[in-house]
Amino acid sequence: MHRVASSGSNGGSVRNRKEKKLTYVLNDGNDSKHCAGVNCLDVLKSSVSGDQSYLFTGSRDGTLKRWAFDEDASFCSATFESHVDWVNDAALAGESTLVSCSSDTTVKTWDSLSDGACTRTFRQHTDYVTCLAVAAKNSNVVASGGLGGEVFIWDIEAALSPVAKPNDAMEEGSTNGLGNSQPVTSLRNVGSSNNISVQSSPSHGYAPTIAKGHKESVYALAMNDAGTMLVSGGTEKVLRVWDPRTGSKTMKLRGHTDNVRVLLLDSTGRFCLSGSSDSMIRLWDLGQQRCLHTYAVHTDSVWALACTPSFTHVYSGGRDQSLYLTDLATRESVLMCTKEHPIQQLALQDDSIWVATIDSSVERWPAEVQSPEKVFQRGGSFLAGNLSFNRARVSLEGLNPPPAYKEPLMTIPGSHPIVQHEILNNKRQILTKDAGDSVKLWDITKGVVVEDFGKISFEEKKEELFEMVSIPSWFTVDTRLRCLSLHLETPQCFSAEMYSADLKVSGRPEDDKINLGRETLKGLLGHWMAKKKHKPKPQALTSGDVLSVKDTKKNLNASKSEDSSAGNDPVYPPFEFPSISPPSIITEGSQGGPWRKKITEFTGTEDEKDFPLWCLDAVLNNRLPPRENTKLSFFLHPCEVSNVQVVTLGKLSAPRILRVHKVTNYVVEKMVLDSPLDSLATDGASVSGGPQQLFAGNGLLTAGSKPWQKLRPSIEILCNNQVLSPEWSLATVRTFVWKKPEDLILNYRVAVAK
Repeated sequence: MHRVASSGSNGGSVRNRKEKKLTYVLNDGNDSKHCAGVNCLDVLKSSVSGDQSYLFTGSRDGTLKRWAFDEDASFCSATFESHVDWVNDAALAGESTLVSCSSDTTVKTWDSLSDGACTRTFRQHTDYVTCLAVAAKNSNVVASGGLGGEVFIWDIEAALSPVAKPNDAMEEGSTNGLGNSQPVTSLRNVGSSNNISVQSSPSHGYAPTIAKGHKESVYALAMNDAGTMLVSGGTEKVLRVWDPRTGSKTMKLRGHTDNVRVLLLDSTGRFCLSGSSDSMIRLWDLGQQRCLHTYAVHTDSVWALACTPSFTHVYSGGRDQSLYLTDLATRESVLMCTKEHPIQQLALQDDSIWVATIDSSVERWPAEVQSPEKVFQRGGSFLAGNLSFNRARVSLEGLNPPPAYKEPLMTIPGSHPIVQHEILNNKRQILTKDAGDSVKLWDITKGVVVEDFGKISFEEKKEELFEMVSIPSWFTVDTRLRCLSLHLETPQCFSAEMYSADLKVSGRPEDDKINLGRETLKGLLGHWMAKKKHKPKPQALTSGDVLSVKDTKKNLNASKSEDSSAGNDPVYPPFEFPSISPPSIITEGSQGGPWRKKITEFTGTEDEKDFPLWCLDAVLNNRLPPRENTKLSFFLHPCEVSNVQVVTLGKLSAPRILRVHKVTNYVVEKMVLDSPLDSLATDGASVSGGPQQLFAGNGLLTAGSKPWQKLRPSIEILCNNQVLSPEWSLATVRTFVWKKPEDLILNYRVAVAK
């Protein structure tokens, strides 16, 4: 505690550049499940591994997963993690290449049969990438579309060839996007608010073909097998047809009255099916450039279509939570099944159909794909004629047809997404509620669930866990990925401190302060630092090599720096993250591209430039940036009726976390008494001699022996006429007792014996 001059000065510096953010994502102990809605499905029958079939899923949790099947069971055989936002679509190009697109504005390619290796990242889009289309018989051709109105046609073989020039329109990827990244032509920095700035640089090397013409967002793409025809649709309510080889537009078709959400082309490219937010399905003859039929099957937006190989029957699903099968020739429809959530995506496999919803689970239902007529023989079908939307709704609600199937053949369960959260006052714990109504308590400095309370009242538990403590907010949190994403930014993330004793860290002085942000970063990067410390050293020189004096000094200094760095400090138990279901780190690399990787997958070879500089400064060099609100100013006055006087000059300043009993010590240390010191003891204890000096050279109140334990009953500290608990911090007093923007005023008095 020290005095503050009456005239303050602003000595802080203003940072001109935007500091990079570091985010870590917590999982609830099961990485083999999606924790958010599944946006995309695709099925691969691999010739490499015999008749083995795989299902690929992409989720709003930012990951893709590969599912393998063993008799009637399924298991997650790989997780593909590199996207930093929702995965909106995925498609298989050939036998081993998986292509995905995301709201992080990227398109990524993966080795689908690997353990999750990302082979390339494309950053041409300037907004969310919403849809993909692949040519079945020409797997090199892939198209991508997004909210920016852009449609790009990629030659995957050319795009994945070795890059000869450093400034490409792509970024070489690994599982996390680190290591071989390169500048891109259009880069968007994704923040928690999803506000993205566009940066441009010259394009070199491979560049995709651009289909120019959309004025609004693109939500749907479809391509014929040969890759010679591409159809796109979106919020313009029209279908645009392109030649993907040149990017030229060949026709525009009108008919839908709302957003076009899904498209399908037959193998030849003559017929096209479209589903729209106007609830209608339309069949188009592209050769005649007209709509052949309109199918009024659904009562709400159509989001998903899947057609039989012969293009005679279509399965459709959408916002009305119903899956229908429709005969395109007779317009006869039958309700296949109903779901509890809107249907996002469909994928046919053998004589069954995979159904994905905004829920995190995926189900496989019988479909009779080879002989769909068998489903109609069950009865319960109706005619989906050319009805208006209102007439269709009345017709369907009046029919209320029974579903053909009531139970799925298989379910791939997901975990419940988080739907509500509350940061507790201790700023180390977060209370969450998931879609299954389960309430859990998380410790974010360890990345684990402290307690699962089950299905209880979230509000009641929040009130029960309330603590009268005041700690600065050192992180922000969101649940966009349907799990906890914690965002750390400098200097805010270094604003919170706690005493070692309160964190139960042994072997440290009683009043030793621990910075929550720095220690959390050490826990997150602990695996990386350990691997980096033990990574192989450069090979010894051969007999013909000569090492200069300059090189010798450089290597020696680097060695000393590494040995003496704060990165060698141990990770304290309160900040140890688990190795099972560990958190993932999301940040922006040295070339500007965001990346994501689990903390246990770091090899130690990652470039330090791919981490924020402030993060490495804190972890490796123990350098923290200038921070605000680490100290608190206050006045200390005697009560009007007190005969105890303290010699003080002006305003006092102390750490926010300083306990009230330390202020009591200060009063005892500085007080001028009208009576002997012994008379202050109201509990009969005699105090001999003066209290121990509690001031360090810098004027701050520090730890020592505990004379206050005897003197505390004799001196009381008050604020707003309320006697303060000795264990409260100054910040707690200011927040819950003082409650004013002005400097805190504390009073002291001799306690009255009871």
